[in-house]
Amino acid sequence: MTRVLIVEDEAQIARAMQITLQAHGYQAFSVGTGADALVAVAKEAVEIVVLDLGLPDMDGVEIIRRIRGWSSMPIIVLSARHASEDKVEALDAGADDYVTKPFGLDELLARLRVASRRLVTSHEEPTLATADFMVDLAGKKIIKDGAEVRLTPTEWNILELLVRNKGKLVTQQQLLTQVWGQAYAKETQYLRVYIAQLRRKLERDPAVPRHLHTEAGMGYRFDP
Repeated sequence: MTRVLIVEDEAQIARAMQITLQAHGYQAFSVGTGADALVAVAKEAVEIVVLDLGLPDMDGVEIIRRIRGWSSMPIIVLSARHASEDKVEALDAGADDYVTKPFGLDELLARLRVASRRLVTSHEEPTLATADFMVDLAGKKIIKDGAEVRLTPTEWNILELLVRNKGKLVTQQQLLTQVWGQAYAKETQYLRVYIAQLRRKLERDPAVPRHLHTEAGMGYRFDP
């Protein structure tokens, strides 16, 4: 059965969705806060997230961004926010679908069927261990020699993009546009500076990198 996490702080709505999904063959469970949602996604075998944006402890868009830091699992937003800018923000952050409240349970089931067809078959892990350090994508932190390595937000964003594409070339343009924006697509000197900083913090020998490799004139590659 497809395992669905319902993130909804209104207990009656969460309970109704849970009962309906279970009756239609899903394995559903619910949490009421963003913090609990992030823990559940990282530690439970969640396959689809149904997410309310208006949670008591954090905005749902931040949860989408945090999940997208390490997983491509389908995320369906259920929200009372009807404005187009709210929908755009959620979809740009990585949501796969957006349903406004009030909604019909038949519609939710239809959206879940679509999401189920897009499930990634390979198991995605929230952590990645190398011989020298551990990357916690869900927690957004690096552990090396038993201690946390402090990265700046920009350093983390670069590393996260490389780790999510481990073993693959990530072009200079991809890194620049996704980390800094389209206006910085040609500012390759930024990358040289930040990659050098990451190597100093993570590599045993920054001069002979084991994990952060340069593909001359093209981009960078992360090897675990």
